[in-house]
Amino acid sequence: MRICLFSSKVYDRESFLAANCPSDWYLQFHETRLTTDSVALAMGSDVVCAFINDDLSAPVLEQLVAGGTRLIALRSAGYNHVDLAAAQRLDLPVVRVPAYSPHAVAEHAVALVMALNRRTHRAFNRTREGDFSLHGLTGFDLHGKTVGVVGGGKIGQVFARIMYGFGCQVLIHDPFPLVGLEPLDARQAALEEVIASSDILSLHCPLTDDSYHLIDAARLAQMKRGAMLINTGRGALVDAPALIKALKSGQLGYLGLDVYEEESELFFEDHSDLPLQDDTLARLLSFPNVIITAHQAFLTHEALDAIARTTLDNISAWLTGRPSNEVKAGA
Repeated sequence: MRICLFSSKVYDRESFLAANCPSDWYLQFHETRLTTDSVALAMGSDVVCAFINDDLSAPVLEQLVAGGTRLIALRSAGYNHVDLAAAQRLDLPVVRVPAYSPHAVAEHAVALVMALNRRTHRAFNRTREGDFSLHGLTGFDLHGKTVGVVGGGKIGQVFARIMYGFGCQVLIHDPFPLVGLEPLDARQAALEEVIASSDILSLHCPLTDDSYHLIDAARLAQMKRGAMLINTGRGALVDAPALIKALKSGQLGYLGLDVYEEESELFFEDHSDLPLQDDTLARLLSFPNVIITAHQAFLTHEALDAIARTTLDNISAWLTGRPSNEVKAGA
């Protein structure tokens, strides 16, 4: 069986080869993204293994099926980049990795909080240039601050536990009732209360029609003046142009992003020798109180191992006629 992996980097190759897949499975790794231009590389592949910025729109899916593809195996939890209605019409199952390491993403969110608060990025650059002054590096105690978590799934709850460990008061918003919050002294609350009450607001929810641009100009205005916003969820949860005005006015005091709505043409590649064409991203990068990482929250040894093993297990289950972790339109 031939499995074609798109958007695969060295770490993907290493983790998948270490996962000991069956000897009659042939893994073909392509660094290029899956697009209408590169879809021909999958010709004859039984399974296409795609990542978050691959194009899985109807035209691409149609070409994959015409070339013999019978399964889409995502190396991600998110699947908003897949036209599920088209996949269902084409009788093309789509499986995903619903959870790999919630600790990896939650801990990266905390790393952004700490770096922004204590200006670690600025201190690092300063001391390397021989500047050992402390002006402009004053942070705040996390202890006693209110932390809002939007999305009470596995990642959101791990993040909440870590922030509780700092002595923070935790508020969580989720459309479904949550259990197990008592040990954290956390409280589930309406979105409006979470946004208005939080010193630090962290997004850990999926991207849906309802959550698209969840944080826009109106919601930014509802936040505490000078509050911190962290997004390690999905780029389109935030209206990026609205962030610029909020940062300029001081309404938003700190911003940490690991995802960006227009990241597909930028993230995971080296563009350092080219001018940045995205004016919104360029403006965001110019603020000293902004840290943007290139979708690296998932990037730990444990998470990569879990992604590879779950993806291969999903393929095995599909071969037996009992697909696991399948996603369907309207589900």
